[in-house]
Amino acid sequence: MKHSASKKCDRTAKKRSPLVWRRFVVLGLLISTCLLVILIRVPLSTAQEHKLEAKLAILTASQSHPLPFTLAQWQDPQNSGDYFFEVKMTEVGYLVWSQFPIKVYIQPYNQSDRLWIEPVIRAVQEWNYFLPLQVVDNFQTADIRIVPKVPPLQTTNFLRARSAQTRYQLYVNSSKPAAILSHYCTILLNPRQSSRYIQAAARHELGHALGIWGHSPEATDALYFSQVSDIVPISSRDINTLKRVYQQPTRLGWQVAANSQP
Repeated sequence: MKHSASKKCDRTAKKRSPLVWRRFVVLGLLISTCLLVILIRVPLSTAQEHKLEAKLAILTASQSHPLPFTLAQWQDPQNSGDYFFEVKMTEVGYLVWSQFPIKVYIQPYNQSDRLWIEPVIRAVQEWNYFLPLQVVDNFQTADIRIVPKVPPLQTTNFLRARSAQTRYQLYVNSSKPAAILSHYCTILLNPRQSSRYIQAAARHELGHALGIWGHSPEATDALYFSQVSDIVPISSRDINTLKRVYQQPTRLGWQVAANSQP
């Protein structure tokens, strides 16, 4: 079952009267300083839904995994708080990883690879301090796949262009001795941005892929729902929230009954 987190930036242009046109210019300047982020559900086919529901029905109850060492040792002496109440639980519980390091694949971009890959790698390194991450060369075995692609347009009252989007996919991993309910994430990231904004977008989307399936209401957090001109690093509140997510029960990473296999 696919879900996604995506960033949007409004762009409209129509011929108006001078007064109306000036209002649109002002509005455009305001909107250009932020990228609205929303979560969208992308449904599977009916057959896929029924197949997955049958497997989920015979899973053991949700359980918590041991905290990764990096999060277990994390302390916030300032008691900055968190925004855990904004994190959404999925149909299998919270989106946590139980096998480390988490493998990240960064797909090459045929134009200006260095300008694309280097800021994404920097974002991976930022999160690696709090959860073990490993950049790999194999798309198929990666847990998180970062793709240089402009996400599809979203149509509401007018077109909105997205700069980034994160989706997760559930599957049963039968390659292990016991079949495990697993997931992988795909991040679509617009490569036609400045290096600074590519890194900021990658930092934000990796936060979703690592388990923060929601947004902060505070502009000082990397997972703030809009991207503003004053880009911020990962905050203590981001990590406090991530730590609380990893303390929650989930069905991910736990065994699926043998008779549920295809």
